[in-house]
Amino acid sequence: MNNIIIHPTYFPSISHCVAMVQSDKIVFEMEDNFQKQTNRNRTYIYSPNGIQLLNIPVKHSNQLHQKTRDVQIENDFDWQKQHLKSLEAAYRSSPFFEYFEDDIRPIFEKKHTYLMDLNFENFEIISKCLRFKFEYTTTTEYFREVDKDVFLDFRFLANGKKDASQFESYPQVFNDKHGFLNNLSVLDLIFNEGKFALDYLKNQKLTPFNF
Repeated sequence: MNNIIIHPTYFPSISHCVAMVQSDKIVFEMEDNFQKQTNRNRTYIYSPNGIQLLNIPVKHSNQLHQKTRDVQIENDFDWQKQHLKSLEAAYRSSPFFEYFEDDIRPIFEKKHTYLMDLNFENFEIISKCLRFKFEYTTTTEYFREVDKDVFLDFRFLANGKKDASQFESYPQVFNDKHGFLNNLSVLDLIFNEGKFALDYLKNQKLTPFNF
């Protein structure tokens, strides 16, 4: 049985979704300490100028170690409007943007207090777009290492710098300008490949991280 433990992230990367689609059961990490500059609160898309970072601003905490589940979003900054405009500029001309636009738009119209709640709602949106039901549970305590006979530990995928996976190319909107950009947000795959996105994810291979 292929059980994995993984972090909930913001519009997860293709590698995240490859791991989840190919698993039998997903366990989401809920008890870790928040780490800055990871995909917990960021994602990457293919803009007219190349790769673009979309970052969710979070409130600063005086705690030395703050749980990710306790991290609050800084909603004084209108990041939702900015992110939606960036997605429209990047994918309006893609084959399937209009088809999925109504599915993703609500996430940019609802104010979430906690980052974790937003990420779980994102997860449900991705599930709907892929037409794939994920089976998952959540952790109740943190383990630095997990039993490798029970789980495949994919928590490292939240840190893009540790993710060396290389995937097969597929058509992207600005291929003629910048070539194929690997392992972006799964939204890039969905907007470009539509109903074929799920088959793509099922057929890709992840590069394991050597600790």
